[in-house]
Amino acid sequence: MSELDELYQEVILDHNKSPRNYRIMNDANRKAEGYNPLCGDHVTVYLHLKDGIIQDVSFQGSGCAISRASASLMTVAVKGKRKVEAEDLFEQFRRLVTGALPSDQVPSLGKLAAFAGVVEYPVRVKCASLPWHTLRAALDRPETVASTE
Repeated sequence: MSELDELYQEVILDHNKSPRNYRIMNDANRKAEGYNPLCGDHVTVYLHLKDGIIQDVSFQGSGCAISRASASLMTVAVKGKRKVEAEDLFEQFRRLVTGALPSDQVPSLGKLAAFAGVVEYPVRVKCASLPWHTLRAALDRPETVASTE
């Protein structure tokens, strides 16, 4: 395993063990639930969106290490971003985990680049992308259920 792969694995393990923004947000004005029927991951994403900016974001749920770490890193990445920036980041992340993002663009994703290896495990792509699809549902269609199917 390369040094970079080890670093990526450490990032994922850290965010799984100690997820950031793992809480119910009582003042959320957007919320969506996500479900991955393949492995049973469940996630609820809470947003406080004001003037097109994600003022706060959190999540709750249960699932595998990839899903939980992805949700944690996602909340860190999108907090304070404009809705359009979060949507662009969703698209970049989707392209990363499906292998469509050119390798020279991967470093621009910062810690999210830890999920670059997920492309090698097609079943895990849905685990990593579930929180992101749920975020998108919360941004576009609050109070909906997102699925990886």
